[in-house]
Amino acid sequence: MELPQLLEISDGLHQRVQGFAARADSESFDALALDIARFQTEASPGFRRLLRGRALRSLADVPALPSDAFRLTRVATFPEQLDSVRFVTSGTTGAERGRHVMRRTDTYEQLSLAAGKSALLPAQAAGAPPVVVALATAPTTPESSSLSYMMARFMARFDGQPLDGAEARFEALSSHRWLLSDAGVSMSGLTRAIRAAGERGSALLLLGTAFALVRLLDDLLGQPVPLPAGSLIMQTGGFKGRSREVSMPRLRGRLSAAFDVAPERVVGEYGMTELTSQLYEASIAESELGLRHPGVEPGFYFEPPWLRVAAVDPVSLAELPEGEVGLACFTDLGNVDSALRIVTQDLVRRTEGGIQLLGRQPGAPPRGCSLAIEALLGG
Repeated sequence: MELPQLLEISDGLHQRVQGFAARADSESFDALALDIARFQTEASPGFRRLLRGRALRSLADVPALPSDAFRLTRVATFPEQLDSVRFVTSGTTGAERGRHVMRRTDTYEQLSLAAGKSALLPAQAAGAPPVVVALATAPTTPESSSLSYMMARFMARFDGQPLDGAEARFEALSSHRWLLSDAGVSMSGLTRAIRAAGERGSALLLLGTAFALVRLLDDLLGQPVPLPAGSLIMQTGGFKGRSREVSMPRLRGRLSAAFDVAPERVVGEYGMTELTSQLYEASIAESELGLRHPGVEPGFYFEPPWLRVAAVDPVSLAELPEGEVGLACFTDLGNVDSALRIVTQDLVRRTEGGIQLLGRQPGAPPRGCSLAIEALLGG
């Protein structure tokens, strides 16, 4: 099939995914996922090798691509000259970094904004929008961090107002909104954001990685900094490649005490560069996600309708029953132009209460993952 025809099919699939995200009952998840898998098989010789001649009759027939493949080869259904963004994984120290390239970003933006709104904002909007700032470094040019890209969109959509009277207009790339740099944490920037929220009569939404939040707590030296009423903190990422780790329950407790927010207003987000979609804790009671899952304890995550997460056997990669621990396998409708299904070395357990994230599987990738990578690379 020629490239123009493949691009036309891809564009049609993007529109269907966006429609599904807007209204999940618009069509069947499985049918849409299978159409994406068939497109990827047509557009990528590597995916055809992965299938080894098998027909795609159900999602169980779609092989999961190991996330390590993004480090070893280009995972895309289109040529390099059509790259719109190239997001790079954080990786571990000294390791080859993976890349997730996208031809179009509108699907990523719509899905991430919808998931973030569902987990972080009140279901019934009232009062002034929150002041949104990030304990992260500002996006680079060209952009390489999917997390910074998402945070900038949160600033624009969830806030969209000048930070204070010193700014003539809203600017998502303003240095005053990005509180982390090579020099460390900008305490003056945080103070300014808190003051701006107070003057606006709104809450503060502080977005940050776990490691950066620990750095902020260290800089506070035990001095509490109360946030305005209704404020919340979104924490994401762990301590991969870092010499220091802090357990998530302990980090939540320290953030709650330091900023005078209830523990449940420290919301966990899970995302990967290789994915288009994210998972969140349902701890904000007044959010859409919290209303759908009332009373769920922190530590349990939920996927949006366009993402499915399964625990799979580390050896066979077969899906495990509810309650058993296995490797995380994601079926992400947003990954139209990369890989529909991805398996990682993160351990998860599915329960009635949600999805528990249990850290990394130690040791080398399972044999099934190695074979999949060999097929993708043409071995």
